[in-house]
Amino acid sequence: MRELVEFVAKSLVTNVEEVEVSENTRGNDSVISLKVAKEDMGKVIGKKGKIAKALRTVVNAAASRNDKKVIVDIVDK
Repeated sequence: MRELVEFVAKSLVTNVEEVEVSENTRGNDSVISLKVAKEDMGKVIGKKGKIAKALRTVVNAAASRNDKKVIVDIVDK
């Protein structure tokens, strides 16, 4: 899942080198933290959070195939 989030985030942002993705796993649950530059936050979140919601939906759809639950946190640097 980490690779999927990283790929999508790097496709959206201007400062590709500023993208950092980390994953913490506990059993079947994972928390993925996505860190991007402040100027790219709007691109990752989108208008009214539509892009962030779509990213979370895609990641959860991929995770559900393995009976896992994933939480995606978007954080600025």
